[in-house]
Amino acid sequence: MAQASIVTVPARAEKWVLTATILASGMAFVDVTALNVALPALQANLDVTGAQLLWVVNAYALFLSSLIMVGGALGDHYGHKRIFMAGILVFTGASLVCGLSSGIETLIAARAVQGIGGAMMIPGSLAIITASFGPERRGRAIGTWSMFSTLTTMMGPVLGGWLAGQGLWRLVFFINLPLAVAALTALVLHVPESRDENAPKRLDFPGALLATLGLAGLTYGFIEAPDAGFGEPRILLALGFGAAALVAFVVVEARSPHPMIPLRLFRSRTFSGANLLTLFLYAAMGVAPFFLVLNAVQIQGYPEAAAGFVMIPFGILLTMMSRWAGGLTDRVGARLPLTVGPAIAGTGFLLLALPGLTNGPQDYWTSYFPAVVTMGIGMGITVAPLSTAVMGSAPLGSSGTASGINNAVARTAGVLAVAILGSVALVTFGQSLDNRTRDLPLSDAARLELRAEARNLAAAQPPAVLTDALALEVQAAIRWSFVDAFRLVVVIAGALGWLGALLAALTIERKGGNSGGV
Repeated sequence: MAQASIVTVPARAEKWVLTATILASGMAFVDVTALNVALPALQANLDVTGAQLLWVVNAYALFLSSLIMVGGALGDHYGHKRIFMAGILVFTGASLVCGLSSGIETLIAARAVQGIGGAMMIPGSLAIITASFGPERRGRAIGTWSMFSTLTTMMGPVLGGWLAGQGLWRLVFFINLPLAVAALTALVLHVPESRDENAPKRLDFPGALLATLGLAGLTYGFIEAPDAGFGEPRILLALGFGAAALVAFVVVEARSPHPMIPLRLFRSRTFSGANLLTLFLYAAMGVAPFFLVLNAVQIQGYPEAAAGFVMIPFGILLTMMSRWAGGLTDRVGARLPLTVGPAIAGTGFLLLALPGLTNGPQDYWTSYFPAVVTMGIGMGITVAPLSTAVMGSAPLGSSGTASGINNAVARTAGVLAVAILGSVALVTFGQSLDNRTRDLPLSDAARLELRAEARNLAAAQPPAVLTDALALEVQAAIRWSFVDAFRLVVVIAGALGWLGALLAALTIERKGGNSGGV
Protein backbone atom coordinates (compact mmCIF):
# COMPACT_ATOMS: atom_id res chain seq x y z
CA MET A 1 0.00 0.00 0.00
CA ALA A 2 1.55 3.25 -1.09
CA GLN A 3 1.56 6.49 0.80
CA ALA A 4 -1.71 8.41 0.61
CA SER A 5 -1.72 11.77 -1.09
CA ILE A 6 -1.10 14.61 1.38
CA VAL A 7 -3.88 17.19 1.72
CA THR A 8 -2.56 19.06 4.73
CA VAL A 9 -5.39 20.91 6.45
CA PRO A 10 -5.21 24.42 7.97
CA ALA A 11 -4.17 24.53 11.61
CA ARG A 12 -7.67 25.54 12.69
CA ALA A 13 -9.10 22.37 11.11
CA GLU A 14 -6.59 19.96 12.64
CA LYS A 15 -8.57 19.69 15.86
CA TRP A 16 -11.64 18.67 13.84
CA VAL A 17 -9.70 15.92 12.08
CA LEU A 18 -8.60 14.55 15.45
CA THR A 19 -12.08 14.95 16.90
CA ALA A 20 -13.71 13.02 14.07
CA THR A 21 -11.17 10.18 14.01
CA ILE A 22 -11.04 9.84 17.81
CA LEU A 23 -14.84 9.77 18.16
CA ALA A 24 -15.30 7.22 15.39
CA SER A 25 -12.49 4.97 16.62
CA GLY A 26 -13.83 5.33 20.15
CA MET A 27 -17.17 3.92 18.98
CA ALA A 28 -15.51 0.68 17.92
CA PHE A 29 -13.15 0.39 20.90
CA VAL A 30 -15.76 1.18 23.56
CA ASP A 31 -18.36 -1.04 21.91
CA VAL A 32 -16.13 -4.13 22.02
CA THR A 33 -14.64 -3.70 25.51
CA ALA A 34 -17.87 -2.51 27.13
CA LEU A 35 -19.88 -5.33 25.60
CA ASN A 36 -17.55 -7.98 27.05
CA VAL A 37 -18.51 -6.93 30.58
CA ALA A 38 -22.20 -6.57 29.68
CA LEU A 39 -22.40 -10.09 28.20
CA PRO A 40 -23.64 -11.82 31.39
CA ALA A 41 -26.51 -9.33 31.68
CA LEU A 42 -27.28 -9.73 27.97
CA GLN A 43 -27.27 -13.52 28.35
CA ALA A 44 -29.72 -13.39 31.24
CA ASN A 45 -32.01 -10.84 29.56
CA LEU A 46 -32.28 -12.59 26.19
CA ASP A 47 -32.03 -16.19 27.51
CA VAL A 48 -28.90 -16.88 25.46
CA THR A 49 -27.05 -20.21 25.27
CA GLY A 50 -23.29 -20.46 25.59
CA ALA A 51 -22.87 -21.05 21.85
CA GLN A 52 -25.05 -18.03 21.04
CA LEU A 53 -22.98 -15.92 23.43
CA LEU A 54 -19.86 -16.90 21.47
CA TRP A 55 -21.65 -15.83 18.28
CA VAL A 56 -22.44 -12.38 19.75
CA VAL A 57 -18.68 -11.84 20.03
CA ASN A 58 -17.56 -13.62 16.87
CA ALA A 59 -20.20 -12.38 14.40
CA TYR A 60 -18.62 -8.94 14.72
CA ALA A 61 -15.01 -10.11 14.86
CA LEU A 62 -15.43 -12.48 11.89
CA PHE A 63 -16.39 -9.79 9.38
CA LEU A 64 -14.05 -7.22 10.87
CA SER A 65 -11.00 -9.47 10.65
CA SER A 66 -11.69 -10.80 7.15
CA LEU A 67 -12.67 -7.45 5.59
CA ILE A 68 -10.46 -4.91 7.38
CA MET A 69 -7.82 -4.91 4.65
CA VAL A 70 -10.47 -4.53 1.97
CA GLY A 71 -11.83 -1.60 3.96
CA GLY A 72 -8.42 0.04 3.84
CA ALA A 73 -8.13 -0.63 0.11
CA LEU A 74 -11.58 0.87 -0.52
CA GLY A 75 -10.42 4.05 1.20
CA ASP A 76 -7.31 4.17 -0.99
CA HIS A 77 -9.47 3.82 -4.12
CA TYR A 78 -12.60 5.84 -3.43
CA GLY A 79 -11.43 8.28 -0.76
CA HIS A 80 -10.58 7.75 2.89
CA LYS A 81 -13.19 10.21 4.12
CA ARG A 82 -15.95 8.75 1.95
CA ILE A 83 -15.37 5.15 3.05
CA PHE A 84 -14.78 6.25 6.66
CA MET A 85 -18.16 8.01 6.72
CA ALA A 86 -19.88 5.05 5.08
CA GLY A 87 -18.38 2.79 7.73
CA ILE A 88 -19.65 5.06 10.50
CA LEU A 89 -23.16 5.00 9.02
CA VAL A 90 -23.18 1.19 8.67
CA PHE A 91 -21.71 0.67 12.15
CA THR A 92 -24.16 3.10 13.77
CA GLY A 93 -27.21 1.71 11.98
CA ALA A 94 -26.25 -1.78 13.08
CA SER A 95 -25.67 -0.51 16.64
CA LEU A 96 -29.22 0.83 16.70
CA VAL A 97 -30.56 -2.57 15.63
CA CYS A 98 -28.38 -4.28 18.27
CA GLY A 99 -29.81 -2.06 20.99
CA LEU A 100 -33.40 -2.65 19.87
CA SER A 101 -33.02 -6.42 19.39
CA SER A 102 -35.59 -8.53 21.20
CA GLY A 103 -34.14 -11.83 20.03
CA ILE A 104 -30.66 -13.28 19.80
CA GLU A 105 -30.83 -13.99 16.06
CA THR A 106 -31.43 -10.33 15.26
CA LEU A 107 -28.63 -9.29 17.61
CA ILE A 108 -26.12 -11.68 16.04
CA ALA A 109 -27.04 -10.54 12.51
CA ALA A 110 -26.68 -6.89 13.51
CA ARG A 111 -23.31 -7.63 15.12
CA ALA A 112 -22.17 -9.07 11.79
CA VAL A 113 -23.19 -5.86 10.03
CA GLN A 114 -21.33 -3.91 12.73
CA GLY A 115 -18.22 -5.86 11.74
CA ILE A 116 -18.65 -4.80 8.10
CA GLY A 117 -18.99 -1.17 9.19
CA GLY A 118 -15.98 -1.48 11.46
CA ALA A 119 -13.89 -2.89 8.60
CA MET A 120 -14.73 0.21 6.55
CA MET A 121 -14.23 2.59 9.47
CA ILE A 122 -11.20 1.45 11.49
CA PRO A 123 -8.49 1.65 8.76
CA GLY A 124 -9.64 5.17 7.87
CA SER A 125 -8.65 6.85 11.15
CA LEU A 126 -4.89 6.75 10.70
CA ALA A 127 -5.17 7.15 6.92
CA ILE A 128 -7.05 10.46 7.34
CA ILE A 129 -4.62 11.67 10.02
CA THR A 130 -1.63 10.73 7.85
CA ALA A 131 -3.08 12.59 4.86
CA SER A 132 -4.17 15.65 6.86
CA PHE A 133 -1.04 16.40 8.87
CA GLY A 134 2.38 17.28 7.53
CA PRO A 135 5.41 15.21 8.58
CA GLU A 136 6.43 17.72 11.24
CA ARG A 137 3.07 17.41 13.06
CA ARG A 138 1.96 13.92 12.14
CA GLY A 139 3.71 12.11 14.99
CA ARG A 140 2.09 14.33 17.59
CA ALA A 141 -1.33 13.87 15.97
CA ILE A 142 -0.99 10.08 15.89
CA GLY A 143 0.20 10.16 19.50
CA THR A 144 -2.89 12.14 20.51
CA TRP A 145 -5.14 9.69 18.65
CA SER A 146 -3.35 6.73 20.30
CA MET A 147 -3.67 8.27 23.78
CA PHE A 148 -7.41 8.80 23.46
CA SER A 149 -7.86 5.38 21.84
CA THR A 150 -6.14 3.80 24.84
CA LEU A 151 -8.28 5.81 27.26
CA THR A 152 -11.52 4.82 25.54
CA THR A 153 -10.44 1.18 25.46
CA MET A 154 -9.75 1.30 29.22
CA MET A 155 -13.03 3.12 29.92
CA GLY A 156 -15.08 0.57 27.99
CA PRO A 157 -15.22 -2.19 30.63
CA VAL A 158 -15.98 0.31 33.39
CA LEU A 159 -18.80 1.83 31.35
CA GLY A 160 -20.14 -1.58 30.30
CA GLY A 161 -20.06 -2.87 33.86
CA TRP A 162 -21.88 0.18 35.22
CA LEU A 163 -24.56 0.06 32.50
CA ALA A 164 -25.08 -3.67 32.98
CA GLY A 165 -25.35 -3.18 36.72
CA GLN A 166 -28.14 -0.65 36.12
CA GLY A 167 -29.96 -3.04 33.79
CA LEU A 168 -29.06 -0.81 30.81
CA TRP A 169 -26.81 -3.06 28.73
CA ARG A 170 -28.56 -1.85 25.55
CA LEU A 171 -27.01 1.60 26.06
CA VAL A 172 -23.65 0.03 25.17
CA PHE A 173 -24.99 0.15 21.61
CA PHE A 174 -27.09 3.31 21.81
CA ILE A 175 -24.15 5.41 23.02
CA ASN A 176 -22.72 5.09 19.51
CA LEU A 177 -25.47 7.28 18.05
CA PRO A 178 -24.43 10.69 19.47
CA LEU A 179 -20.76 9.85 18.89
CA ALA A 180 -21.53 9.11 15.23
CA VAL A 181 -23.49 12.33 14.76
CA ALA A 182 -20.61 14.39 16.19
CA ALA A 183 -17.98 12.56 14.10
CA LEU A 184 -19.97 12.86 10.87
CA THR A 185 -20.61 16.55 11.46
CA ALA A 186 -16.90 17.23 11.90
CA LEU A 187 -16.06 15.16 8.81
CA VAL A 188 -18.60 16.87 6.55
CA LEU A 189 -17.75 20.41 7.63
CA HIS A 190 -14.01 20.36 8.23
CA VAL A 191 -12.16 17.30 6.86
CA PRO A 192 -10.97 17.18 3.22
CA GLU A 193 -11.01 14.07 1.07
CA SER A 194 -7.83 12.08 0.41
CA ARG A 195 -6.95 8.91 -1.47
CA ASP A 196 -3.94 6.94 -2.67
CA GLU A 197 -3.34 7.99 -6.27
CA ASN A 198 -1.06 4.98 -6.78
CA ALA A 199 -3.50 2.36 -5.47
CA PRO A 200 -4.00 -0.73 -7.68
CA LYS A 201 -6.86 -0.40 -10.13
CA ARG A 202 -8.59 -3.58 -8.94
CA LEU A 203 -9.51 -4.79 -5.47
CA ASP A 204 -8.98 -8.31 -4.20
CA PHE A 205 -12.64 -9.22 -3.73
CA PRO A 206 -12.07 -12.97 -4.41
CA GLY A 207 -9.49 -13.04 -1.61
CA ALA A 208 -11.82 -11.19 0.76
CA LEU A 209 -14.70 -13.55 -0.05
CA LEU A 210 -12.58 -16.68 0.49
CA ALA A 211 -11.17 -15.34 3.78
CA THR A 212 -14.67 -14.56 5.04
CA LEU A 213 -16.08 -17.93 3.98
CA GLY A 214 -13.12 -19.80 5.43
CA LEU A 215 -13.30 -18.12 8.81
CA ALA A 216 -17.10 -18.42 8.84
CA GLY A 217 -16.95 -22.16 8.15
CA LEU A 218 -14.44 -22.82 10.91
CA THR A 219 -16.24 -20.52 13.34
CA TYR A 220 -19.62 -22.18 12.72
CA GLY A 221 -18.15 -25.67 12.94
CA PHE A 222 -16.33 -25.17 16.22
CA ILE A 223 -19.04 -23.15 17.99
CA GLU A 224 -21.89 -25.49 17.04
CA ALA A 225 -19.96 -28.77 17.45
CA PRO A 226 -20.33 -29.14 21.25
CA ASP A 227 -24.14 -29.16 20.88
CA ALA A 228 -24.46 -31.09 17.61
CA GLY A 229 -21.42 -33.35 17.94
CA PHE A 230 -18.21 -33.29 15.93
CA GLY A 231 -19.42 -36.28 13.90
CA GLU A 232 -22.56 -34.46 12.71
CA PRO A 233 -22.43 -34.11 8.87
CA ARG A 234 -23.15 -30.37 8.89
CA ILE A 235 -20.31 -29.79 11.36
CA LEU A 236 -17.85 -31.84 9.30
CA LEU A 237 -19.04 -30.05 6.16
CA ALA A 238 -18.59 -26.62 7.76
CA LEU A 239 -15.10 -27.40 9.06
CA GLY A 240 -14.02 -28.99 5.77
CA PHE A 241 -15.46 -26.13 3.75
CA GLY A 242 -13.78 -23.54 6.00
CA ALA A 243 -10.39 -25.24 5.73
CA ALA A 244 -10.73 -25.62 1.95
CA ALA A 245 -11.71 -21.97 1.53
CA LEU A 246 -8.63 -20.81 3.48
CA VAL A 247 -6.38 -23.03 1.35
CA ALA A 248 -8.02 -21.55 -1.75
CA PHE A 249 -7.43 -18.08 -0.27
CA VAL A 250 -3.68 -18.75 -0.10
CA VAL A 251 -3.68 -20.01 -3.70
CA VAL A 252 -5.61 -16.95 -4.92
CA GLU A 253 -3.30 -14.57 -3.06
CA ALA A 254 -0.24 -16.26 -4.55
CA ARG A 255 -1.57 -15.83 -8.10
CA SER A 256 -3.33 -12.48 -7.84
CA PRO A 257 -1.64 -9.44 -9.43
CA HIS A 258 -3.24 -7.28 -6.70
CA PRO A 259 -3.43 -9.50 -3.59
CA MET A 260 -5.00 -8.40 -0.34
CA ILE A 261 -2.07 -10.11 1.42
CA PRO A 262 1.13 -10.17 -0.68
CA LEU A 263 2.67 -13.52 0.24
CA ARG A 264 6.14 -12.30 -0.80
CA LEU A 265 6.34 -10.45 2.52
CA PHE A 266 6.39 -13.80 4.31
CA ARG A 267 9.75 -14.63 2.72
CA SER A 268 11.17 -12.61 5.59
CA ARG A 269 11.76 -14.92 8.54
CA THR A 270 11.21 -12.03 10.95
CA PHE A 271 7.94 -10.99 9.31
CA SER A 272 6.63 -14.57 9.35
CA GLY A 273 7.78 -15.13 12.92
CA ALA A 274 6.30 -11.86 14.17
CA ASN A 275 2.92 -12.67 12.62
CA LEU A 276 2.93 -16.22 14.00
CA LEU A 277 3.72 -14.73 17.41
CA THR A 278 0.81 -12.32 16.89
CA LEU A 279 -1.49 -15.23 16.00
CA PHE A 280 -0.69 -17.20 19.15
CA LEU A 281 -0.46 -14.32 21.63
CA TYR A 282 -3.55 -12.48 20.43
CA ALA A 283 -5.50 -15.73 20.37
CA ALA A 284 -4.73 -15.99 24.09
CA MET A 285 -5.61 -12.33 24.63
CA GLY A 286 -8.83 -12.71 22.67
CA VAL A 287 -10.23 -15.53 24.77
CA ALA A 288 -8.86 -15.19 28.32
CA PRO A 289 -10.49 -11.82 29.24
CA PHE A 290 -13.79 -12.99 27.70
CA PHE A 291 -13.99 -16.01 29.99
CA LEU A 292 -12.52 -14.07 32.93
CA VAL A 293 -15.51 -11.70 32.89
CA LEU A 294 -18.00 -14.59 32.75
CA ASN A 295 -16.15 -16.25 35.61
CA ALA A 296 -16.08 -13.07 37.71
CA VAL A 297 -19.76 -12.18 37.28
CA GLN A 298 -21.54 -15.53 36.98
CA ILE A 299 -19.36 -17.72 39.19
CA GLN A 300 -17.37 -15.55 41.62
CA GLY A 301 -20.27 -13.19 42.37
CA TYR A 302 -18.74 -9.91 41.18
CA PRO A 303 -21.27 -7.14 40.52
CA GLU A 304 -21.03 -6.04 36.87
CA ALA A 305 -19.69 -2.64 37.93
CA ALA A 306 -16.84 -4.30 39.86
CA ALA A 307 -16.11 -6.70 36.98
CA GLY A 308 -15.49 -3.66 34.77
CA PHE A 309 -12.40 -2.87 36.83
CA VAL A 310 -10.86 -6.36 36.76
CA MET A 311 -8.67 -5.69 33.69
CA ILE A 312 -7.88 -2.04 34.47
CA PRO A 313 -4.36 -2.82 35.86
CA PHE A 314 -3.62 -4.55 32.55
CA GLY A 315 -4.49 -1.44 30.54
CA ILE A 316 -2.52 0.86 32.84
CA LEU A 317 0.62 -1.27 32.65
CA LEU A 318 0.33 -1.69 28.89
CA THR A 319 0.08 2.08 28.47
CA MET A 320 2.92 2.88 30.88
CA MET A 321 5.37 0.29 29.55
CA SER A 322 4.91 0.59 25.79
CA ARG A 323 7.14 3.67 25.40
CA TRP A 324 9.88 2.10 27.53
CA ALA A 325 9.66 -1.17 25.56
CA GLY A 326 9.97 0.76 22.30
CA GLY A 327 13.18 2.38 23.57
CA LEU A 328 14.50 -1.01 24.69
CA THR A 329 13.93 -2.34 21.18
CA ASP A 330 15.98 0.53 19.74
CA ARG A 331 18.88 -0.49 21.98
CA VAL A 332 18.85 -4.29 21.92
CA GLY A 333 16.59 -5.25 19.00
CA ALA A 334 13.20 -6.96 19.05
CA ARG A 335 14.20 -10.56 19.79
CA LEU A 336 14.81 -10.16 23.54
CA PRO A 337 11.57 -8.33 24.42
CA LEU A 338 9.55 -10.56 22.08
CA THR A 339 10.93 -13.62 23.86
CA VAL A 340 10.60 -12.31 27.42
CA GLY A 341 7.28 -10.46 27.05
CA PRO A 342 5.11 -13.33 25.71
CA ALA A 343 6.67 -15.70 28.26
CA ILE A 344 5.65 -13.36 31.09
CA ALA A 345 2.19 -12.87 29.57
CA GLY A 346 1.85 -16.66 29.28
CA THR A 347 2.72 -16.96 32.96
CA GLY A 348 -0.02 -14.44 33.71
CA PHE A 349 -2.58 -16.56 31.87
CA LEU A 350 -1.48 -19.59 33.89
CA LEU A 351 -1.87 -17.64 37.13
CA LEU A 352 -5.54 -17.11 36.25
CA ALA A 353 -5.99 -20.87 36.67
CA LEU A 354 -4.91 -20.90 40.33
CA PRO A 355 -8.02 -19.52 42.11
CA GLY A 356 -10.99 -21.81 42.57
CA LEU A 357 -14.17 -20.39 44.07
CA THR A 358 -13.46 -17.08 45.81
CA ASN A 359 -15.40 -14.75 48.09
CA GLY A 360 -15.96 -12.24 45.29
CA PRO A 361 -14.36 -8.80 44.84
CA GLN A 362 -12.85 -8.81 48.35
CA ASP A 363 -10.52 -11.64 47.23
CA TYR A 364 -9.56 -9.96 43.94
CA TRP A 365 -6.19 -8.69 45.20
CA THR A 366 -4.98 -12.16 46.16
CA SER A 367 -6.68 -14.13 43.36
CA TYR A 368 -6.88 -12.46 39.94
CA PHE A 369 -4.95 -9.22 40.48
CA PRO A 370 -1.47 -10.88 40.39
CA ALA A 371 -2.40 -12.62 37.13
CA VAL A 372 -3.75 -9.45 35.51
CA VAL A 373 -0.62 -7.51 36.53
CA THR A 374 1.64 -10.23 35.13
CA MET A 375 -0.32 -10.22 31.86
CA GLY A 376 -0.03 -6.42 31.70
CA ILE A 377 3.72 -6.50 32.22
CA GLY A 378 4.15 -9.19 29.56
CA MET A 379 2.03 -7.41 26.98
CA GLY A 380 3.59 -4.05 27.87
CA ILE A 381 6.99 -5.50 27.00
CA THR A 382 5.63 -7.08 23.80
CA VAL A 383 3.33 -4.70 21.91
CA ALA A 384 5.72 -1.95 20.78
CA PRO A 385 8.57 -4.33 19.83
CA LEU A 386 6.11 -6.49 17.91
CA SER A 387 5.01 -3.52 15.81
CA THR A 388 8.66 -2.56 15.31
CA ALA A 389 9.57 -6.07 14.15
CA VAL A 390 6.67 -6.22 11.69
CA MET A 391 7.34 -2.79 10.21
CA GLY A 392 11.11 -3.23 10.15
CA SER A 393 10.96 -6.55 8.32
CA ALA A 394 8.97 -5.18 5.38
CA PRO A 395 10.20 -2.90 2.56
CA LEU A 396 9.45 0.77 3.17
CA GLY A 397 6.93 0.91 0.34
CA SER A 398 4.98 -1.98 1.88
CA SER A 399 4.82 -0.66 5.44
CA GLY A 400 1.10 0.09 5.28
CA THR A 401 0.34 -3.36 3.91
CA ALA A 402 2.57 -5.00 6.53
CA SER A 403 0.78 -3.15 9.31
CA GLY A 404 -2.61 -4.11 7.86
CA ILE A 405 -1.63 -7.78 7.65
CA ASN A 406 -0.50 -7.81 11.27
CA ASN A 407 -3.72 -6.10 12.35
CA ALA A 408 -5.77 -8.65 10.41
CA VAL A 409 -3.77 -11.54 11.91
CA ALA A 410 -4.40 -10.22 15.43
CA ARG A 411 -8.14 -9.98 14.83
CA THR A 412 -8.30 -13.34 13.08
CA ALA A 413 -6.54 -14.87 16.07
CA GLY A 414 -9.34 -13.63 18.31
CA VAL A 415 -12.02 -15.07 16.02
CA LEU A 416 -10.43 -18.51 15.92
CA ALA A 417 -9.63 -18.51 19.64
CA VAL A 418 -13.19 -17.68 20.70
CA ALA A 419 -14.55 -20.34 18.31
CA ILE A 420 -12.08 -23.14 19.11
CA LEU A 421 -11.49 -22.52 22.82
CA GLY A 422 -15.15 -21.64 23.27
CA SER A 423 -15.92 -25.09 21.90
CA VAL A 424 -13.37 -26.60 24.29
CA ALA A 425 -15.00 -24.76 27.20
CA LEU A 426 -18.49 -25.96 26.27
CA VAL A 427 -17.37 -29.60 25.98
CA THR A 428 -15.28 -29.46 29.17
CA PHE A 429 -18.09 -27.81 31.14
CA GLY A 430 -20.60 -30.47 30.09
CA GLN A 431 -18.25 -33.35 30.87
CA SER A 432 -17.25 -31.89 34.23
CA LEU A 433 -20.87 -31.28 35.18
CA ASP A 434 -21.68 -34.92 34.39
CA ASN A 435 -18.77 -36.10 36.53
CA ARG A 436 -19.50 -33.78 39.46
CA THR A 437 -23.18 -34.76 39.62
CA ARG A 438 -22.72 -38.49 38.94
CA ASP A 439 -23.12 -39.50 42.60
CA LEU A 440 -26.03 -37.14 43.33
CA PRO A 441 -29.54 -38.71 43.64
CA LEU A 442 -30.93 -37.19 40.44
CA SER A 443 -33.71 -38.75 38.39
CA ASP A 444 -33.11 -39.58 34.74
CA ALA A 445 -35.37 -36.69 33.74
CA ALA A 446 -33.45 -34.27 35.98
CA ARG A 447 -30.11 -35.44 34.49
CA LEU A 448 -31.40 -34.88 30.96
CA GLU A 449 -32.60 -31.41 31.91
CA LEU A 450 -29.24 -30.62 33.51
CA ARG A 451 -27.36 -31.78 30.41
CA ALA A 452 -29.53 -29.48 28.32
CA GLU A 453 -28.74 -26.63 30.72
CA ALA A 454 -25.00 -27.22 30.18
CA ARG A 455 -25.44 -25.44 26.83
CA ASN A 456 -25.75 -22.21 28.84
CA LEU A 457 -22.29 -22.50 30.42
CA ALA A 458 -22.05 -20.52 33.67
CA ALA A 459 -25.70 -19.41 33.34
CA ALA A 460 -26.89 -23.02 33.72
CA GLN A 461 -29.53 -23.57 36.42
CA PRO A 462 -30.43 -26.65 38.51
CA PRO A 463 -33.62 -28.47 37.46
CA ALA A 464 -36.69 -26.91 39.05
CA VAL A 465 -37.95 -30.25 40.49
CA LEU A 466 -35.04 -30.61 42.95
CA THR A 467 -35.27 -30.10 46.69
CA ASP A 468 -33.56 -27.00 48.03
CA ALA A 469 -30.68 -28.99 49.49
CA LEU A 470 -30.09 -30.95 46.26
CA ALA A 471 -30.40 -27.79 44.16
CA LEU A 472 -27.61 -26.22 46.23
CA GLU A 473 -25.35 -29.22 45.54
CA VAL A 474 -26.10 -29.03 41.83
CA GLN A 475 -25.44 -25.28 41.84
CA ALA A 476 -22.06 -25.89 43.47
CA ALA A 477 -21.31 -28.50 40.79
CA ILE A 478 -22.21 -25.98 38.07
CA ARG A 479 -19.88 -23.37 39.56
CA TRP A 480 -16.97 -25.80 39.92
CA SER A 481 -17.56 -27.19 36.42
CA PHE A 482 -17.19 -23.73 34.95
CA VAL A 483 -14.01 -23.23 36.99
CA ASP A 484 -12.73 -26.48 35.43
CA ALA A 485 -13.51 -25.20 31.93
CA PHE A 486 -12.05 -21.77 32.68
CA ARG A 487 -8.84 -23.30 34.02
CA LEU A 488 -8.35 -25.39 30.88
CA VAL A 489 -8.93 -22.37 28.62
CA VAL A 490 -6.41 -20.15 30.43
CA VAL A 491 -3.83 -22.95 30.63
CA ILE A 492 -4.10 -23.30 26.84
CA ALA A 493 -3.77 -19.50 26.61
CA GLY A 494 -0.62 -19.69 28.72
CA ALA A 495 0.80 -22.38 26.45
CA LEU A 496 0.08 -20.16 23.43
CA GLY A 497 2.01 -17.32 25.09
CA TRP A 498 5.01 -19.54 25.74
CA LEU A 499 4.84 -20.96 22.21
CA GLY A 500 4.92 -17.38 20.91
CA ALA A 501 8.02 -16.69 23.02
CA LEU A 502 9.73 -19.76 21.55
CA LEU A 503 8.85 -18.67 18.02
CA ALA A 504 10.30 -15.22 18.67
CA ALA A 505 13.55 -16.69 19.96
CA LEU A 506 13.87 -18.80 16.82
CA THR A 507 12.71 -16.37 14.11
CA ILE A 508 13.17 -12.73 15.10
CA GLU A 509 16.42 -11.09 14.05
CA ARG A 510 18.63 -10.15 16.99
CA LYS A 511 19.17 -6.55 15.86
CA GLY A 512 17.29 -4.77 13.09
CA GLY A 513 14.07 -6.03 11.59
CA ASN A 514 14.71 -6.94 7.97
CA SER A 515 16.01 -10.39 7.34
CA GLY A 516 16.00 -9.98 3.61
CA GLY A 517 14.31 -12.02 0.99
CA VAL A 518 11.54 -9.53 0.33
